Amino acid sequence: MYTVSLIIGLYIIIRCNITWEQRKLGNIISTYPFKDYIASVEDSGEYDVIQQGDIPIVGKSNKEPFLKYQEVVLFGDHTLSLYRPSSSFLISTDGIKILGNHYQLPQKFFYYMLERYKPMSEGYKRHFTILVNKDASYPKGREEQSKIGSLVDKLDSLITLHQRKPFCNCRRKYMFIRMSKDALFYTYYEFWIEMYKKGAIREITLEKYYMSLAWIKKLAPDLRMCNLDRIAYQQILNSYAEFHERQTTMDFHHQLKGAVLDAVEEGYVERDPTRKVIIKGKAPSIKKPKYLNQFELQTLLSKLHLNDAINWDWFIYLVAKTGIRFSEALALTPSDFDFSHQLLSIDKTWNYKGDGGFLPTKNKSSIRKVQLDWQTVIRFAELLRDLDEDRPIFVTDKVYNSTVNGVLAARCKEAGVPVISIHGLRHTHASLLLFSGVTIASVARRLGHASMTTTQKTYLHIIQELENKDVDLIMRSISSLC
Repeated sequence: MYTVSLIIGLYIIIRCNITWEQRKLGNIISTYPFKDYIASVEDSGEYDVIQQGDIPIVGKSNKEPFLKYQEVVLFGDHTLSLYRPSSSFLISTDGIKILGNHYQLPQKFFYYMLERYKPMSEGYKRHFTILVNKDASYPKGREEQSKIGSLVDKLDSLITLHQRKPFCNCRRKYMFIRMSKDALFYTYYEFWIEMYKKGAIREITLEKYYMSLAWIKKLAPDLRMCNLDRIAYQQILNSYAEFHERQTTMDFHHQLKGAVLDAVEEGYVERDPTRKVIIKGKAPSIKKPKYLNQFELQTLLSKLHLNDAINWDWFIYLVAKTGIRFSEALALTPSDFDFSHQLLSIDKTWNYKGDGGFLPTKNKSSIRKVQLDWQTVIRFAELLRDLDEDRPIFVTDKVYNSTVNGVLAARCKEAGVPVISIHGLRHTHASLLLFSGVTIASVARRLGHASMTTTQKTYLHIIQELENKDVDLIMRSISSLC
């Protein structure tokens, strides 16, 4: 990187009295392969390792994480990074972290020093031996090294800022310059997410797109836009389907399809490769029951520990009575209850997967008022009498979905009914309404679905059962005619 060399050269002229050393890079660095690290943390049990297919996701624990703030990382895709991890981070099994251990080299300085040899790091394993045998010059003393690292970092940020200006002023021109038919598919997909999805959808949904991006990098790391045809696209889906069920593969396809169709429209891909696609998948695992019947629900409610103070049993009771979503129930405050009109206002959710706090609802249709029965009104009017009007009723600390599901599972076992999840209570509520003859439109409004189509797809099996009952009723009515 010539810019870095020039800056360091200027720094030498200005600070001509500093002492410099020259050594082989291999003598001043330590390397730690991700593959060995993954094996060690899985054996030690000191870190949270979640398996997504065969990609490990390593999260922070009470111990110091493997990748710390601003460590130098050479990834398997040949990129050299000054890593800035979030609360959890994805680690490829093919990569290494590099530490400058001579005089405890500051990470920023060490990163920019390696940037000078970045072309030699291309090819990763094949050229890494050449990289470590290169001569490296650096000033003695941590203070001078830190000053150089900070100086280069500031200038690098300034250059990046100026490079972004044409992008802001002329988005399509920038896209035309940066993207071409020779661009890698995953590069385009990442650009597409940043351009069209980031800031337009909820963070939890955005994370799903980034997870799809990680799979594209894994399954088709060398696929270019010019080679993205029906066969290549089908191969991606087939490979993904080896690790996932059919419905999950369908969701993955839908997340990719939007970007692919835009690429066709922009001319980066000649024909729509998603046409007549075949969705495959692993055999579905045995599913837990999604909902209870009316007798089972009544038995469950009779086993709830409904004390004089708010607890998770009251949470279960309210979800069963209203069918509201888990995050919607967590966000409820006393001011959301209109006891005189027997209404419950749903206009926010709780960020239980993040750091807490209120978030917007899933969609505009989720903002609604849910009618309450008189028993629920009487019970909650007494429970909420002395509570702060604007504080969440059920949230006092970090909340986990598994905690509430654990309480519900225990009550289901006490009642001798199938164990379902909190979301299963929402399905139960909707099912009972449909079996009672409530119209699909009314059920959709009560659940906060964006359209009746969502309700019909979710409860198709129940609707079909109701249609069978209607056929029997029609036949009895016709046969009674003279």
